[in-house]
Amino acid sequence: YALDVPSVKALEEIARSWKVSKSEALRRAIRLAAAQEPPRSSDGVAALKDLQRALALTPARARAWAGRVRKERRWAGVRREARGR
Repeated sequence: YALDVPSVKALEEIARSWKVSKSEALRRAIRLAAAQEPPRSSDGVAALKDLQRALALTPARARAWAGRVRKERRWAGVRREARGR
């Protein structure tokens, strides 16, 4: 493994405060991190649903938005072709 300078300094400080070697401090930190409950994979989906709810995004509004974006992209492509790019 490789650590950047701020991580090495933090590891050294932790090792000093725990009065252990850097290797032992790193082992303990890894064990502590591994013991924590991993984030639920559905958190991203929940965040998306919250955002959609906050925006009052209905299927009809989503289709309208997608249509506007497609139209803008086509228009941008036509402009680029007209300029010879």
